[in-house]
Amino acid sequence: MKEGNDTWTADFLLSGLFPSMKYTSVLIYTILLIYLAAVTGNSALLLLIWMDVKLHIPMYFLLSQLSLVDLALISSTVPKMMTNFFSGRKNITRLACGTQIFFFFTLGGAECILLTFMAYDRYVAVCNPLRYTVIMNHAVCLQMAAVSWIGGILVSTVHTFYTMNLPICGSREIRHFFCEMPAIMKISCKDTSTYELVVFGMGIVFLFIPFGLITASYTFIFLAVLHMKSSKGRNKALTTCSSHLMVVSLYLGPCMYMYMTPGSSHSPEQEQAVSVFCTVLTPMLNPLIYSLRNKDVVGAFQKVLVRHLVIKQNT
Repeated sequence: MKEGNDTWTADFLLSGLFPSMKYTSVLIYTILLIYLAAVTGNSALLLLIWMDVKLHIPMYFLLSQLSLVDLALISSTVPKMMTNFFSGRKNITRLACGTQIFFFFTLGGAECILLTFMAYDRYVAVCNPLRYTVIMNHAVCLQMAAVSWIGGILVSTVHTFYTMNLPICGSREIRHFFCEMPAIMKISCKDTSTYELVVFGMGIVFLFIPFGLITASYTFIFLAVLHMKSSKGRNKALTTCSSHLMVVSLYLGPCMYMYMTPGSSHSPEQEQAVSVFCTVLTPMLNPLIYSLRNKDVVGAFQKVLVRHLVIKQNT
């Protein structure tokens, strides 16, 4: 087909979440509940970190940035999916599609960098505690947050520009529940094999290298923990670090599968399953993992509850 057949102003069509599934409505309502839980959990975590002075330290500042990313990430895909499902429409404008891609990669890239900085923060706290406040000062924390967001924006700009300039000669139906780059590349009439190598290269920078740095950080941490004499300090370090490792595994693992393996090896159903895991489940699980296993966060929550009950009794 000729590239000229592509109409630049025409809308795309989203097939929706697992369109061939028999009980799609059950899955949609489940995801709606997960979305509400993710918004509530991340908003509550942000509020706790802002309200409690004891949580005004580098680790929780970076955690607040992670909650902000997760809140925006799940909100960049789920509301549109819900709107299309309940309205019965499948269309998405070209501008809205480009916007989804931009925010998806900005937030995804920011999360990868942020998780790496969080691992470094724990490395300094455990392996170099006497210099922790000097190394992880307020200015450094702000620079880490800025690098995370700017890095995400830069990679997102490249992916969005390329994807939205792909010629679409046949069907404009994207076999996904949101505008996802690999799904759009599959309906393009242009050979995208060269750009798949670029995507692989980006995967090395934003997925493989962060994973390697995080692994190195935790290797040094576990070696330091083994030499700790205090069992209380050892348990606290292991609890905090295990929470972070769990989040890293939940996010980077599926992303590596999606962006560092050939697109032709993924079925649309596999791509959707991985996307649901990364963009829906992970943002909901992160605040639970960090709060339930963290005494500081649980303590801050209890203080807020007690304060609220006292105020209610006095009024």
